Amino acid sequence: MGILNITPDSFSDGDQYNSLKGAVERAEKMLVSGVDIFDIGGESTRPGAKEVSVEEEIARVVPVIKAITQFNKPISIDTSKPQVMKAAVEAGASMINDVRALQEHGAIKMAVELQVPICLMHMQGAPINMQNAPIYSNVVKDVVDFLESRVTACIDAGITKDSISVDPGFGFGKTLEHNLNLLKHLNKIVELGHPVLVGLSRKSMLGQITGKKTDQRLSSSLAVALFAMQKGAKIVRVHDVAETHDIRQVYLALQELE
Repeated sequence: MGILNITPDSFSDGDQYNSLKGAVERAEKMLVSGVDIFDIGGESTRPGAKEVSVEEEIARVVPVIKAITQFNKPISIDTSKPQVMKAAVEAGASMINDVRALQEHGAIKMAVELQVPICLMHMQGAPINMQNAPIYSNVVKDVVDFLESRVTACIDAGITKDSISVDPGFGFGKTLEHNLNLLKHLNKIVELGHPVLVGLSRKSMLGQITGKKTDQRLSSSLAVALFAMQKGAKIVRVHDVAETHDIRQVYLALQELE
């Protein structure tokens, strides 16, 4: 899953692909690099980020979604707002990736109406305050319990079980220790029985470990992507598509050996 943020303030690529032309060129490069899914976001969810209006978010993402449907790849809309979900799917998106796990008012109802695959993510707090001393009794169990409860709520509302993916939400209301525990025990998330999506690319946890700045975290991003695949992750959400595609190809080739 290739990240395409149409925002001025995302932590890694903010303000790089704000123009329609720039976004399409970036999507084309990801296509050549082996992307399977485009993930389009119009609102930053970095720590401390403020919300944008529904109208602004729609204005950012819809033109890009319409433009990149030409590449004939699934497009995921990274949003928590029901109105944005609807506008994005009508424009050509075929998946909803929600950091708030469809907890916003009207979100589950909209997902049922749209009948597209969804990804439910765990986040403690909200982007503006999520890194203010996050606390868990047991981070792995707490995240598993939350995701399980959200899956149940979605199924009860009429969303089919086989259309649901889950994401433990690395970096969303979690310390370095929390993130490492979740990654080490990612198999516990996999055991929920839904495809697991992980977003570890260039995250601050990697900077804390390596001391490297955001744009110097390729090697560490690849390391955690491979580890997540080995633990059972089915979707890796990344900035560096070409490099991640290569390690996945090697990993899959090894997996096919008896």
